[in-house]
Amino acid sequence: MNALEPNVAALVWFALFWTLCCIGFLVLSGSFPLGVANERGRPSNTALALFNGALMVIFTGLTLAFGFAELRPTTLIVVMGLAFLFAPVSFEIWPERWRDGPAVLGVMGAVQLGAIAALYGVGASLVAPLV
Repeated sequence: MNALEPNVAALVWFALFWTLCCIGFLVLSGSFPLGVANERGRPSNTALALFNGALMVIFTGLTLAFGFAELRPTTLIVVMGLAFLFAPVSFEIWPERWRDGPAVLGVMGAVQLGAIAALYGVGASLVAPLV
């Protein structure tokens, strides 16, 4: 494995974080445009959707920065492609009530905050100047 990617621990962390970014994007895409949930007869929370959108931008940016700082570019391309390819499969097996709504956005916000904290713990030297 060292011949392919010498930093296996960072590879595992990046794969986890990038998969969370891909699944989070799928969950968040059900909240936009903001008026669509009301048209479907489902409750919506605009502030929660915008908060999750901001967290998604921050989390994705920090994940990419971590990946570019710790991994080879070819490894990034392969891992990002595989996660982007298979994340919808894991999203499709969720029950419909878990895919959309304020409760899902609340859970996703908590998961994103936890992932940002874990990313800070793993890549503190990278993230510390930004905080």
